[in-house]
Amino acid sequence: MSRAEARPLDAAAARSIARAFLPASRLGSRWNYHYVQGKLRSDPLYPGIAVALRGTRAPLLDLGCGLGLLAHTLRADGIALPYRGVDVDAGKIAKARQAATRAGLADVAFDTVDLACQWPAHSGSVAILDVLQYLAPEAQVATLDAAIGMLAPGGRLVIRTGLDDGGARARFTHFADMVGRLSGWMYSSPRRYPQAEALRTRLEAAGLAVAFVPLRGNTPFNNWRIVAERLG
Repeated sequence: MSRAEARPLDAAAARSIARAFLPASRLGSRWNYHYVQGKLRSDPLYPGIAVALRGTRAPLLDLGCGLGLLAHTLRADGIALPYRGVDVDAGKIAKARQAATRAGLADVAFDTVDLACQWPAHSGSVAILDVLQYLAPEAQVATLDAAIGMLAPGGRLVIRTGLDDGGARARFTHFADMVGRLSGWMYSSPRRYPQAEALRTRLEAAGLAVAFVPLRGNTPFNNWRIVAERLG
């Protein structure tokens, strides 16, 4: 698995994926279409996660999947592992389903799930992307423990999160996440950013091989990719 920082998608690749998010009529909102293009062209998140999942065939559960962009980018990268995305936001799940159908994505499913009330049954790999910072400390622990329990042998827990290291990037990340909540795009406000050593300690205590790699590209955010693998 490469430790090099991933790059965002180029304009053509981003536009190709974004077409699935165009409105059904010419009078419909093109917000998601433009958002998807901007996200994919500026943020190395999804290429970085594709790198982390390449080489595994374990089914993937995407916790807090939003519009389901991970499914699109994995398929565009030739990664065909079974994918299921869950999110508490029913509106985003509806849009995710519609876009996946338009794009003809195979072996992809989406469900509305409130993880505060229930955990989906799963065995394989787990993705938690830009979610942990929105959870209270006790909910972060519960989420990590639940995800660890879902890992099959050879499965990977792939996390992207801002980290609390007291630096300028950490402060800007918190500010941007607050703006996302105030704009209505995010379902909740950021609660706490994990600390690297505490996160590493918890994952390694579960017997996982852990690697931290920056995943921020040219953005000002303090984003990191954490991959924890259950070997054997």
